[in-house]
Amino acid sequence: MEEAKQEYTTIPDEEKKESAPFGLKDKIGYLFGDLGNDFFFMLVSAFLMVYYTDIFHISAALVGMLFLVARLWDAVADFAWGRFIDTRKPTAQGKFRPWILRMSFPLVLTGVLMFVQLPGMSDGFYLAWAFVTYIVWGTLYSTVNIPYGSMASVMTDNPVERTALSTWRTMGAMLAALIINVLGPLVVFVDNEIQADRMLMVAVLFGILALSCYFACYKLTTERLVASKSNHYKGNMKVTMKGLLKNKPLIWILIASLIFMVNTMLISAVNIYLFKDYFSNTSALSMIGLVQTAAVFIAIPLVKPLVKKFGKKEIAAIGMALAAVVYVILYFLKDISAIQFVAISAVGMFGFAFFNLVIWAFVTDVIDYHEYVTGLREDATVYSIYSMARKIGQAIAGGVGGFAVSAVGYDAARAAQTEEALNGIHSLATIVPAIIYGGIFLILIFLYPLNKQKTNQLAVDLAEKRKEQI
Repeated sequence: MEEAKQEYTTIPDEEKKESAPFGLKDKIGYLFGDLGNDFFFMLVSAFLMVYYTDIFHISAALVGMLFLVARLWDAVADFAWGRFIDTRKPTAQGKFRPWILRMSFPLVLTGVLMFVQLPGMSDGFYLAWAFVTYIVWGTLYSTVNIPYGSMASVMTDNPVERTALSTWRTMGAMLAALIINVLGPLVVFVDNEIQADRMLMVAVLFGILALSCYFACYKLTTERLVASKSNHYKGNMKVTMKGLLKNKPLIWILIASLIFMVNTMLISAVNIYLFKDYFSNTSALSMIGLVQTAAVFIAIPLVKPLVKKFGKKEIAAIGMALAAVVYVILYFLKDISAIQFVAISAVGMFGFAFFNLVIWAFVTDVIDYHEYVTGLREDATVYSIYSMARKIGQAIAGGVGGFAVSAVGYDAARAAQTEEALNGIHSLATIVPAIIYGGIFLILIFLYPLNKQKTNQLAVDLAEKRKEQI
């Protein structure tokens, strides 16, 4: 597979930029990009819902509707921005990097505004403020994340180094998770109640850190691959759509990613209420964030040898099965402590860490398959389709999370939640994730077609097709 990818001919050697060889500097820069993204993405995922319900006093159902509407709009914005990027000619600084720098400033500013509480305003004002700032922030997030995700394809044409970029990107996300999930609850909660002034302070701090990370990503990375003028994108939407519909690996990995995002966002939203109300121990939120990050870092050195021996699809499926079993067990263990819950869930986190670590390699495979079907190398468009699926997953999770928390009887105005509401929150945090992980396992095993053997054959077939086009 590696040899086939290295024969990629649509970007001739004479058209590559004169620059330093790809190396550690690029990997660190790419890590900073996702670290910057996730400073706010994870902050929003972890705390925005409870901020809206407990500070703005917006009902959980309305918050769910906001998340649903915003994420569906973001899905459209992702695809539109991906098509826009694919039609732009590269500049002296590259095709993707300039957009990361340009759009990071309005993105961070809007992110901070989401956590501003203007005193003395009506409930209607806070509702409107939440809708406007959140939707604008999500739209601006697309303008940074789509070029960032697409940039990996032009930093190097070496498939081994592209896999390394995926790992470094995941490390950036995990570092953000470590900082936000471990330190965040200790700062923003006082006596198990979220504090508006502390939340704003954290948002400003993370905004400054995010800008620093985006600037580091811009300065440390280099776009080395530039298509020849004859290969500049023509914008043939009809050919693109036909190729996407024929791309069964893309369709099934999109569905799996969508379901996975539903689970990730749902757990992130519900865990706040689980530890705040069910366990009465928000400090344990820091521990679960630490454990999840540790599980990923433990899995990182195991991914490459296991994938090399068994394949990406196979390893990801086994991880999903393990996670499903663990969360079924947690569902039946209703009387354990918060610490015991965290300890048992660590095994499940280790399982789904493998899916997280190989997902970007799946995306590379489906981009290759798209090229094989259409003859077009549309990295930004295909990546935006994948990102769009994740946003739809977020929309469903945000909507379902808000509606579900409300449906089980959660009431922010109550000093203590009812027994029915507490049991409902526990079920949302355990059996629902178990079902979702089980569904992803079935998709990977029975529906996603690119196992290890077929992936290797795709590389050979694509290499032959490229030779014929020379």
